Amino acid sequence: MSNNDIIVSLDIGTSKVRAIIGEVNNGTFNIIGVGSADSEGIRKGAIVDIDQTVQSIRNAVDHAERMVGIQISEVYVGISGNHIGLQSSHGVVAVSNEDREIGEEDIERVLKAAEVVALPPDREIIDVVAKQYVVDGLEGIQDPRGMIGVRLEVEAIIITGAKTSIHNLLRCVEKSGLKIKDLVLMSLGAGQLALSKDEKTMGSVLVDIGAGSTTVAIFEGGAIVATSTLPIGGEFVTNDIAYGLRTLTDQAEKVKLKYGCALMDDAAVDVTFKVVRIGSNVEKEFNQEDLAAIVEPRVQEIFHMIGQEVKRLGYNELPGGYILTGGTVSMPGVLQVAQSELAASVRIAVPDYIGVRDPGYTSGVGVLHNVIRNIRVRSASSMNTKKPVNRTKANPVTNPETTQKPGLIERLKNMFSEFI
Repeated sequence: MSNNDIIVSLDIGTSKVRAIIGEVNNGTFNIIGVGSADSEGIRKGAIVDIDQTVQSIRNAVDHAERMVGIQISEVYVGISGNHIGLQSSHGVVAVSNEDREIGEEDIERVLKAAEVVALPPDREIIDVVAKQYVVDGLEGIQDPRGMIGVRLEVEAIIITGAKTSIHNLLRCVEKSGLKIKDLVLMSLGAGQLALSKDEKTMGSVLVDIGAGSTTVAIFEGGAIVATSTLPIGGEFVTNDIAYGLRTLTDQAEKVKLKYGCALMDDAAVDVTFKVVRIGSNVEKEFNQEDLAAIVEPRVQEIFHMIGQEVKRLGYNELPGGYILTGGTVSMPGVLQVAQSELAASVRIAVPDYIGVRDPGYTSGVGVLHNVIRNIRVRSASSMNTKKPVNRTKANPVTNPETTQKPGLIERLKNMFSEFI
């Protein structure tokens, strides 16, 4: 197993830092290792302590390395937060090849042309996502590689972020001793993994409910068109439990994970647990119904705010409905509360890979999915561009001007044939 076949994503969240190792083997993709560590130094999805965050990243990477038995040196880092912004852009270039066949270089040039936009000094471009390509006026093209044309245009979405947030994230990863291969917008990667083609085309909302923040991403026309981050999440439920049961936050988190239920109707009176009351060593017994009475109103509020945010972004009814992901949505009853509060079709997305079948891993696996997709597109285009080499080399041999060098051209043909 060579290192070229292995890619690693880093998902730095409020409660957990996850390093996910993927392997590409003969065109198939598998998850071969997962490292997880408690996240320190992150509040509501933002880095507030560099040193603690660095230590959390190291712990997660060490865990993943021990599982697989390899050393991780390069990672693809997922990025999210309320500083992320999207804006539309347009790029135009002339096709450079003499035979007017659109190649990888033309795609890169037209995306570079789309990047030429006016940005405030505190903003930086993270990525450029093509919505559609236009070849000589023909619209709706998703991949123009190999097509013949003179003028290539792209309708693109520019993903930007605050320089300070981006550079603090990069600093943490670099101080952990890792090289950053690329930054990937987590909601974009999760959307490509969790949403079907129809859901992305017709319009749907991807909701990632983490511990400290909730990211709402709108997909329409096959691309991400809007995103927003709300400073609410699973931590708010934990805090409510801590206040309601008068116990420590750590104990409230454990109780939530083990006995938490977001729907009163599903809670059982005979399921009981004990917690130590804050300020004393006395334990008090509660049942699951008591817990649900605290959890349900907060979960309802979270989904009410999500619905309001989607309307604020300018989208009322999307045919694809809502797709939920993130660690918080694995709590029993969340799906039913979401369906009731949002009054729309709702489902929970779970990665279909062994070892990561949990909504909390969707973003991390989505980053890998995004990388694999881009690599496959590039490799397919490079194979297509190799074939014309032989066709163009065959004719010059009969040209009188090149009859002086038949040996050289034959040698070149032999060299190329070894690589094709």
